[in-house]
Amino acid sequence: MRSRTPLLDLFRPAVYAVCRAYFRLELRGTEHIPPEGGIVITPNHQTYADPPLVTIPVRRPVYYMAWSRLFEVPVFGRFIRLLRAFPVDIDSRDARATREAIRLLQDGAALMIFPEGERTTDGRVQRFKPGAFRLAVSLGVPVLPVTIVGGDRAWPPGKVLPRPAPITITYHPALHADPALDARAAARDLAARTHAAIVSVMD
Repeated sequence: MRSRTPLLDLFRPAVYAVCRAYFRLELRGTEHIPPEGGIVITPNHQTYADPPLVTIPVRRPVYYMAWSRLFEVPVFGRFIRLLRAFPVDIDSRDARATREAIRLLQDGAALMIFPEGERTTDGRVQRFKPGAFRLAVSLGVPVLPVTIVGGDRAWPPGKVLPRPAPITITYHPALHADPALDARAAARDLAARTHAAIVSVMD
């Protein structure tokens, strides 16, 4: 698994500069981002811009599990595929998406999954779906909790374009499953600790 993304590295400073100017984007805890090895990145979900914003300081390829209906949108669906996104049906057990996620993590990739499944409508962190944490437990890879604050104000649901408003993204220390627990309990515990880390720095 390559540890660099030359094209993204080329444009990363410009994207970051634009986001800092428009959203007053602040990135905290970036030292907690593992430079290599399989990991599940689990941000809370506030806007369609969350994947590229969270990826700005990640100096390695990142793959994204995204809602299958987004791939049906003309142009946008093709665009997110270019960004290494692949579809998942969040309303059912999607075996194909699970197999792809397993393959990527076993290959040492960074995989971003939004455990809420869809964007929040009020800025609050919703209940987590278990899939991301079951994957992490079964494959023995850590989870990286990420907190996004302000995205719901910068790009509220129903608005076509984002507006200038401050966004802060915090990267927490990676979490590992508790080896003393069975797989089902370990996944629930990992989800609970991830949720607690994410909400710990929210207003």
